[in-house]
Amino acid sequence: MPSRDSNASTEKSVEPPLSRRAFTTAVGATAATAAVGIQAATPAAAASGAVSGDATREQPFRAARGKHARRPNILFILGDDLGWADLSSYGAPHIRTPNLDALARQGVRFTDAYSGSATCSPTRFSLYTGRYPGRTKGGLAEPIADKSVGLEPTHPTLASLLRGAGYSTALIGKWHCGYLPDYSPTKSGWDEFFGNFGGALEYYSKLGLAGEYDLYEGDAEYKDLRYYTRVLTERASEYVQRDHEQPWLLNLNFTTPHWPWIADGDTEASAEIVRRIKAGDRSALWNADGGSVEKYTEMVEDLDRSIGQVLKALKRSGQEEDTLVFFASDNGGERFSYNWPLSGSKSSLQEGGIRVPSVLRWPARINGNQVSDLPVFSPDWTATLLELGGARPDPAYALDGVSLAGYLLRDKKPKERDLFWRVRGERALRRGDWKYYRGKSGTDQLFQLSEDQREQADRAKAEPELLAELRASWEKTNAGLLPYPTAS
Repeated sequence: MPSRDSNASTEKSVEPPLSRRAFTTAVGATAATAAVGIQAATPAAAASGAVSGDATREQPFRAARGKHARRPNILFILGDDLGWADLSSYGAPHIRTPNLDALARQGVRFTDAYSGSATCSPTRFSLYTGRYPGRTKGGLAEPIADKSVGLEPTHPTLASLLRGAGYSTALIGKWHCGYLPDYSPTKSGWDEFFGNFGGALEYYSKLGLAGEYDLYEGDAEYKDLRYYTRVLTERASEYVQRDHEQPWLLNLNFTTPHWPWIADGDTEASAEIVRRIKAGDRSALWNADGGSVEKYTEMVEDLDRSIGQVLKALKRSGQEEDTLVFFASDNGGERFSYNWPLSGSKSSLQEGGIRVPSVLRWPARINGNQVSDLPVFSPDWTATLLELGGARPDPAYALDGVSLAGYLLRDKKPKERDLFWRVRGERALRRGDWKYYRGKSGTDQLFQLSEDQREQADRAKAEPELLAELRASWEKTNAGLLPYPTAS
């Protein structure tokens, strides 16, 4: 069995879960349960789309006191534009995700987990830095589309800080935090990089939005014209099976199910998009005239199978017990996603644009068949993984997330705090059950999410003092961020 670092992590006090919430109707949950042929957990879990794959019912999260373990390996998996309810364990009635559902049964399923922003690049900035995207120039791009900005190599990252604490680090898949020659994972703390720099690519040819070839090993082009999800799965499986001498961090960033809507075997559709790209059609990858719910379902189910292959490789390696596996989407779903009952989608700060499926498994420390409704977002996972890995944040770059290590390991009660988001034309802040939101209409709105997960019953007039308080909190945080550049 590979050797393990024996340094124990330090745990901080963080917040416990708030009250349970229901996010789909009983009818929807019953349909989802029947579709996958398994029994729902508790009534509250059933109402949130929760299902259990065995006779053990999903229970509210409790830390497993008394368990001890070494610093974990970390396998952090991101799907791309996957909707909150696109997994069968979150309520999808037509998508089968047995591997991710099993991962949830073996650990904790989070119902109120959020991305750091509503699009690819800023969310990745928030995860890699543990800070609001608006703290860095590159994080203002929503998303990055050219070589003018990126994640500055001088900025500490999850990878650089863990590497400083003795971890081996690798990123496989989508980077989308800047382009060569100035920006790269290998310049920002990852020992190894294999993947694409841009926000999207054609799955076979590896051509990006401008027709550039976009598959690299390190900073050099790597030729492989097989279906991209297969390539990433193969690479990740190889990495986790190595005889590692140190604990490791692997960021595995799939592009699935991001457009173009091409599944494994769709070579004719691939050839047509490649033809359009080479003819100068810069909108070809958007695939606006293609795709369907059925094709999207095929892509999500392929993502699930691919993750299952990586998890099997991890099990074969003998490292499963000591590896923390985390899965989430980078932001809310897009055209064909199943987001019910949430409103909005990718690019919006409505719930459907930022609430994401999130699952954590760490057999050595955390019990399975659990569900948590603790509101958390991307920067929290940065702080958590740093603490569990025995790494300290750089004091010159204060984190905006809070470590959940105390919550996960000791049931430590947290202080109430606000979750903050900002994108061009929209703002949002969540405090407990309440959410302050201003969309592109410019009207301030207030929603009580425990009673109105669809954000349809505006409580602004009924709760003017609370609205003013939450708006003032948003304004205070916003004042400490970089302003968006004005249009030229």
